[in-house]
Amino acid sequence: MWAGNDNQGNFLGRISIRRNQVASMEGDVEDLEFFQKKISERFSELLPNKKDTNTHHHHIPPLPPSSAAAAVASPTPAGNVDSPSSAVASPAEHDGVEEHTPSWSAGGEGSMLSIAWMRTLLDTFLCCEAEFKAVLLMGRDPSQVAKSPLDRLVPDLLDRVVKALDVCNAVTHGVEAIRFMQCHAKIVVSSLENRPFTDGQIRRARKALAAVLASIVVDEKEGNGKTTERSWSFGRRNSGSASSKDRQHVPNFRSLSWSVAKNWSASKQIQAISSNLYMPRGGEATGLPLTIYIMNVILVFVMWALVTGIPCQNRAGLPSHIPIPKQSNWAQSMSVIMEKIAEEWKKKEKKGSVGLMDEVVKVEKVAQYLVEFADNFQFPLEVEKEEEVAAKVAELAELCRKMEDGLGPLQQQIREVFHRLVKSRAEVLEVLEHANKASTQNV
Repeated sequence: MWAGNDNQGNFLGRISIRRNQVASMEGDVEDLEFFQKKISERFSELLPNKKDTNTHHHHIPPLPPSSAAAAVASPTPAGNVDSPSSAVASPAEHDGVEEHTPSWSAGGEGSMLSIAWMRTLLDTFLCCEAEFKAVLLMGRDPSQVAKSPLDRLVPDLLDRVVKALDVCNAVTHGVEAIRFMQCHAKIVVSSLENRPFTDGQIRRARKALAAVLASIVVDEKEGNGKTTERSWSFGRRNSGSASSKDRQHVPNFRSLSWSVAKNWSASKQIQAISSNLYMPRGGEATGLPLTIYIMNVILVFVMWALVTGIPCQNRAGLPSHIPIPKQSNWAQSMSVIMEKIAEEWKKKEKKGSVGLMDEVVKVEKVAQYLVEFADNFQFPLEVEKEEEVAAKVAELAELCRKMEDGLGPLQQQIREVFHRLVKSRAEVLEVLEHANKASTQNV
């Protein structure tokens, strides 16, 4: 439960009161304007290099309070949600090396695509989704949702939601892969925390480094066109830096129980979610049609950002851009973020990187340095070099701490998004069912 929920009630209460005071058309326009304003404010807080006075993920931009918020905006705890239908599966519970570091990585814990940033992104999505549902359903006659053009736009949104559930599944397991990497990074730290370094320490660190880099670099190859072969290999760059003996200690990642089909593709799923996403025109350019379009864009953007940052099955060919209306005020911050991520994705995709998560990129850089150090280690070590290596080990230890603190809550938030989408979809379907029954009785 985030702190923003207490303030979010103002938005929802405002909608509830106005529905009893003004004509539906006029009220929809005002709700839409306020909805767009809140979206713009929230996503501006996610912009790179923005001074973040509170890096804790629960603090999101305040909203102008109502008891109605509890019924609409309160997220459902993942552990208390009934399992969704069989149609959707719930998530399972250096020196010497040329390396590009994203320009946003200098901003500390709030850096774009860091764990903290992704948690804020998911909180932002949950707030936007609750407010959207309030605009769409609160105090509204169900028959309005079943009329044209909503009878076409609402099912289209629900279809995107189903596709997004698969993405939530995939990135949940991607977080598990990063946690595996973190476990072996901790072994590297424990192996090299005592000085002076010995041959035994270096051998132990080398084996753990092989596992770390195996989980960072992924080759995704299309097999016979029907299945995807996921081959986890040791450091594509400088692959000769690990001996064949070390590679024997690299685990087989195919043992992970992915809850999506073997031929499932994150790239194709994002393409499917973002296809046929067009700005409403003419009479549909205001009110509820535009509100639904905005929620579609937010859903697509958040799923795309998660896939770029977290390892997913078969991301080869992932779109570097998604359809965001740059000219719209509510979408400008989103557009800037997309351009920044796309720029980094193009660079990293060519190198076979598993993703852009800030902590993973930094672990990769430190690990590559330590691999080179281990390959050229000779005892005794010069004091200056020993201090340099110790600094890198300390940096790796701090990255492990951040991942230890953040990956579990991040995974829980992804599950929460999954269950929220399932719940909201069911609620909208129920409204449509009531509307259909009412229209049948009136015939």
